[in-house]
Amino acid sequence: MSAGSVERMITQQQLGAYADASGDHNPIHIDPEFAAGTMFKGPIAHGMLVLALIGEAMHDITGDAWVSSGRLKVRFKAPTRPGDTVTASAEESKAGEWAVSCVNQRGEVLVEGRAWVGR
Repeated sequence: MSAGSVERMITQQQLGAYADASGDHNPIHIDPEFAAGTMFKGPIAHGMLVLALIGEAMHDITGDAWVSSGRLKVRFKAPTRPGDTVTASAEESKAGEWAVSCVNQRGEVLVEGRAWVGR
C-alpha cells in the first residue's frame, strides 16, 4: 500500500495571503486582536488552506489521477493556528481508497477522513 505526507508551518502571513486570494477576510483568520476575543482565543487558519495540504499529499502520490477523479470526505476536528507545523498524510487502505489526516506538532488531529481516486 502506498503512503505519503506533506509538512508545512502555518504563518499569519499565509493567512493574510490566503484571505486575499480567496476573498475570505473573516477577522477570525486575519485580525489577531479580534480573534483573541473569540472562543478560539486567537487566529485560526482557513479550513480550505489546511485541507489543501491533503490535496497536495494525494497529488504527490497519485499525480493527475487526483486532479481528474479525486474526492474527499473529511471532518475538521480542531483549529489550526499560526505557528503550527501541520503534517498531512494519506495511506491507502484499499485500492483507490485512502485514510487522510492532518495533525499538528503536538499530535492533535486537525482534519481526518477518507479520499478516493478513480471512482
